[in-house]
Amino acid sequence: MGTVAAIGARTDVGGLALAGVDVLVAEDPEAVRRAWRALPATVALVLLTPAAAEALGDAVTAPVPDRPLTVVMPS
Repeated sequence: MGTVAAIGARTDVGGLALAGVDVLVAEDPEAVRRAWRALPATVALVLLTPAAAEALGDAVTAPVPDRPLTVVMPS
């Protein structure tokens, strides 16, 4: 079974650590892209803030084999 990760601003994703989510704090678009590229292969689900999803653009929906399931949190 894979793990769950969240990418976004600390204020938006920090509390998810209490539920066992791997929190990757990314406060700006470049940090979001770095966090996305650094996701471990064990991650099965990625939760993105709306700002993080916007920073990733097509990378979120591009058809890539073995890409984790990605969900954008409501704003």
